[in-house]
Amino acid sequence: MNRIALILVLVVLAALPALSVTPEFWITHLNYIGLASIVVLGLVLLTGIGGMTSFGQAAFVGIGAYTTAYLTTATDMSPWLTLPIGVLITGAVAYVLGTITLRLSGHYLPLCTLAWGLALYYLFGNLDFLGQYDGISSIDSLSVFGLSLAGGREIYYLIWLIVLLSMWATRNLLDSRPGRAIRALKSGGGMAESFGIDMANYKVIVFVYAAVLASVSGWLYAHMQRAVSPSPFGLNYGIEYLFMAVVGGAGSVWGAVLGSGLILTLKDQLQNVLPKILDTNYNFELIVFGILMVLVLQYARDGIWPILSSWWSVLTGGTERRRLDPPPEALALTQRTRPEKGTVVLNVDSIRKEFGGLVAVNDISFTVKAGEIVGLIGPNGAGKSTTFNLITGVTPVTRGQASFMGQRLDVLPARDIAKLGVGRTFQHVQLLPTMTVLENVALGAHLRSNVGVWSAALHAERGAEARLLHEAAVQLQRVGLGDYLYEQAGNLALGQQRILEIARALAADPLLLLLDEPAAGLRYKEKQELAKILDQLRQEGMSILLVEHDMDFVMQLTDHLVVMDFGTKLAEGLPTEIQENPAVLEAYLGGIDDDFNFDESSVEPSSKVVDSVSSLVPARDAI
Repeated sequence: MNRIALILVLVVLAALPALSVTPEFWITHLNYIGLASIVVLGLVLLTGIGGMTSFGQAAFVGIGAYTTAYLTTATDMSPWLTLPIGVLITGAVAYVLGTITLRLSGHYLPLCTLAWGLALYYLFGNLDFLGQYDGISSIDSLSVFGLSLAGGREIYYLIWLIVLLSMWATRNLLDSRPGRAIRALKSGGGMAESFGIDMANYKVIVFVYAAVLASVSGWLYAHMQRAVSPSPFGLNYGIEYLFMAVVGGAGSVWGAVLGSGLILTLKDQLQNVLPKILDTNYNFELIVFGILMVLVLQYARDGIWPILSSWWSVLTGGTERRRLDPPPEALALTQRTRPEKGTVVLNVDSIRKEFGGLVAVNDISFTVKAGEIVGLIGPNGAGKSTTFNLITGVTPVTRGQASFMGQRLDVLPARDIAKLGVGRTFQHVQLLPTMTVLENVALGAHLRSNVGVWSAALHAERGAEARLLHEAAVQLQRVGLGDYLYEQAGNLALGQQRILEIARALAADPLLLLLDEPAAGLRYKEKQELAKILDQLRQEGMSILLVEHDMDFVMQLTDHLVVMDFGTKLAEGLPTEIQENPAVLEAYLGGIDDDFNFDESSVEPSSKVVDSVSSLVPARDAI
């Protein structure tokens, strides 16, 4: 939403209670929409962006409401003091529940949220000091500087101020270092772990954040209603909050407000309109409501807000992302000290991986030295990418070990290996397609900053964020994608996406860079530019382990080659030695007759050959 539309919305929201012609009913209705919006904002992060479905948010609303209700009635504590207490209690409960339940995946996670949501609901109704199912009444109203907020028109401003502050904080969070990690939860968790991001920790963070927002909503609800009972905190309300998030647009901040308004207004108006239309007193509103929900989910799966946003963009002329200025200049991030050239950086010693009875990697050994490019080649299915995954901790080894700068890798998870200075790309491109090119690369620099969730939400990390974005822009300019900073990564061609992965890996400032088929999908000139970049990195002291099927590219670029076939190391040596190795020719060409004159034009590759046969003779042209 642009600034003009935002200002217009704020003016309308501020003016409604001040207008005497605005019915009291609609003020109360807007208050309930505001309360629901705060809860649904948490679900935008938790479910829409984080991909974790929860039916139990209403229970967290109940914890906030019951905390302030009990403390204000039993101890005469100021309602304003009960707010941080309720937040702390809710956060602690959410942390414990999240640590336990977020280890689950698939349908087990939402089922578990159903279980503890129901448990908390029945707990509210069975505790004597909480009034059991009668609840707690005569709760004090809020007041600000002596001004009572007992009426709906008065508390309206407080509710919507907190709604706007929650939206501002959530938007800030999503546009920050931790926000990029949160956006990787849904579809890029494995990739993000390879850049040092603790995804399990971020799951718990999002879970607690959503619970805290729900608790604040419960605090407001208790002092608006001045009474609480278990019924508004049951399972049906938890499902309703989830509906609001999905209908409005579970991936957008404004979708939380839109979904809350649509669902609550629709529920209310159907009760008034349907009896008149159908001329009956029977309860048909739930049936019609269900049909409408099915239609929305069928034709607006991403919610209604993205549709309205796209219409608004068309009406206002949209935004030419490619024409936006790059991030402003900022202080450069600190860099790791490069090891002395020739130092052994990576040592792979008899590493082995078995999948049941299949030996994917069979006791492979080799080394990579500082300032050296080593090629790992072989036919498809030779075990090259599996070897990469063993080195980077994506796949556990069966036996053997790999060490980086004297530190064993095979006993570490992927994120700890990344912290040591090991970066990588993937055989199958792993980007976050709905994030911009700039944001994808900034995700790679995650470990080079320490901005936390709360400083990001409060917009207190602008300096650190500017340095991360500047570093990302520098790396994109380096690889030739400087004109695509604000393009969505999913809109790039496959070859550009592979180059983008390299820029993301470089943003991590690695000492060892593992590239899995980086030239796949690139045109000839693009390969030439990539070769120049990799050669420059070599001269700067970076070590590179390269898997590639374009043998012209490999032969001209690498210092050393390791050939694999059926998981076993077939040969190792200089590129010129590998080109003449009989075992390699056997693997690639299926054997050579004694009378065969090895001429490139007469070679017919067997079905096993996936690499360019021309690579097995000396390359004619420099890359």
